[in-house]
Amino acid sequence: MNPSSPFAPDAPWHIDHSRLATLAERPARDWTIDIVDETGSTNADLMEQLRALPRDSVAAPTVRIAYSQTAGRGRRGRVWFAEPGNALLMSLGCVLKRPIEGLSGLSLAIGTAVLDALARLPLTPSARPVLKWPNDVLLDDGKLAGILIETAWNTLNATAVVIGIGMNLHGAEQLAARVDDANRLAASAAPGAGPAALARAWPDTNLTDTLAALLNALDTALPRFETEGFKPFRQHWLDAHAWAGREVALLDQGREVTHGIASGVDDRGQLLVDTPEGPRTVASGKLTLRLAKERP
Repeated sequence: MNPSSPFAPDAPWHIDHSRLATLAERPARDWTIDIVDETGSTNADLMEQLRALPRDSVAAPTVRIAYSQTAGRGRRGRVWFAEPGNALLMSLGCVLKRPIEGLSGLSLAIGTAVLDALARLPLTPSARPVLKWPNDVLLDDGKLAGILIETAWNTLNATAVVIGIGMNLHGAEQLAARVDDANRLAASAAPGAGPAALARAWPDTNLTDTLAALLNALDTALPRFETEGFKPFRQHWLDAHAWAGREVALLDQGREVTHGIASGVDDRGQLLVDTPEGPRTVASGKLTLRLAKERP
């Protein structure tokens, strides 16, 4: 391998397996953790694996991490940009003993797990990561992390699910330039917050410690969601609601459908908005949420 390659084994930002085993709790021992230099999409990789499982599978979760993705994506098929070493790109595949309709609010519950992971890291005291419905983690109004939930199959009592998490660690300025270029090419793209990087709140941020914190938080959150659904996570999510009490716009393919005051979420993770037409409940994934001042 060319020593100048971004994937050189001695690259300083590579995940330290020994340190990961020390910092991670049970997941490092019981879960399959697969780290690769490059892939198309960690979500797509695990979707393929899960589809091959028998429908009565009770296998332990599998985690796949890539230093680079050539076809990374976010919600609604948006491209996810990241340079090697500048972002944590991971997916977790598992079978949850819940029917597919019982997964309502999963992306929000995972959002609270990301906050719990960040709370384990030595962020500056002024840093306050918050949550934007339904699947974003913000830092100083910029997008720090995104969550993408996909299902491979389901039965009456179980669903095979892939949970993708992309978190920016470094290089927010370069990333913002790439996102701006992509948005100019996609005329229908709705405006949104620019990217933020964890290094803003933790100058020594690194992949190993961040991954360990996420594994530990997910190991706590997933069994609880499997047993109780979103309800026990609701108050935590509300406490970190980025736009609570603010006027927001609901967009469908870039077109405003309505606007109102974001009042929270219900026990199923559905957004609650007080609109001029009356209270409205919005299911995750059907509409895009923006601050009203960002309305086109």
